[in-house]
Amino acid sequence: MKRCVLAATLMLTSVALAEEQDWSKVEVKVVPVAGGVSMLVGEGGNIAVTTGKDGVFLVDDQFAPLLPKIRAAVKTLGDGPIRFVVNTHFHGDHTGSNAQLGEAGAVILAQENVRKRLGVERVNSRTRERTPPAPPAAWPLVTYADGVTLYLNGDELEVTHVARAHTDGDSIVRFRKANVVHMGDTFFNGSYPFIDVDSGGSIDGVIAAADRVLPSIDAGTKLIPGHGPLGTKAELQSYREMLAGIRDRVKALIAQGKTLDQVIAARPTAQWDATWGKGFMKPDIFVAFVHRSLTEPKSSGPR
Repeated sequence: MKRCVLAATLMLTSVALAEEQDWSKVEVKVVPVAGGVSMLVGEGGNIAVTTGKDGVFLVDDQFAPLLPKIRAAVKTLGDGPIRFVVNTHFHGDHTGSNAQLGEAGAVILAQENVRKRLGVERVNSRTRERTPPAPPAAWPLVTYADGVTLYLNGDELEVTHVARAHTDGDSIVRFRKANVVHMGDTFFNGSYPFIDVDSGGSIDGVIAAADRVLPSIDAGTKLIPGHGPLGTKAELQSYREMLAGIRDRVKALIAQGKTLDQVIAARPTAQWDATWGKGFMKPDIFVAFVHRSLTEPKSSGPR
């Protein structure tokens, strides 16, 4: 099982870096959401976009080779430069176009740990594979500890940091007038999530992120997940219940003195696999990340 987990970690690293991706085959699609907000779906994290008198505003920007297609999709919504970008976290499928956008004049904003992690070499704790720092042009120009409010294109955008969730630098972006929330990778709609324990993520934090959003939304709220289709409050509630149920079962097995292999063999996700286990994060691997989150010391954060 340890070899299986190691192989899966290598697979996840490969997926994240998208080293073998044929970008020519990727289509960036525009999905209308609500109140002037659209979602761009391509390869990597879902993008939110608004256009208007203040220019184009993006939440996340996928991979650099897709930027021409992202720009073309944006032009179908309105003219004007891309002036502002909020990164929901530091992973390359959400920040890959930062450098080119920054060099073109966009102001990039993110939680302070995003800038720190983009600026340092990262070493996979399992594989020892090294990822070099992003170029300085990709680093956010504006950072915040807990959050920031933006007034753009006739809407009020509340950007809120949620601690130690998918990573240690996650932000959730709420478009108050449009009644839309971009949750970044704190919400994988329809699949088990990747919890980046090496970068400060935790199962408890992902659950806490859902708990923070749920009381503030209604049945009409549109939820843009980091991955997957547009979501609803009911779907986020089901996601939260699934995460908490698996967390509690894994925690109980740990308390019984079970090893990781024994925890995986107990199939704590079985109840939810038919609904949530069909994505790239397979049940056994998700259990391994939950186990790590509950048993390993919390990282001290990027230096």
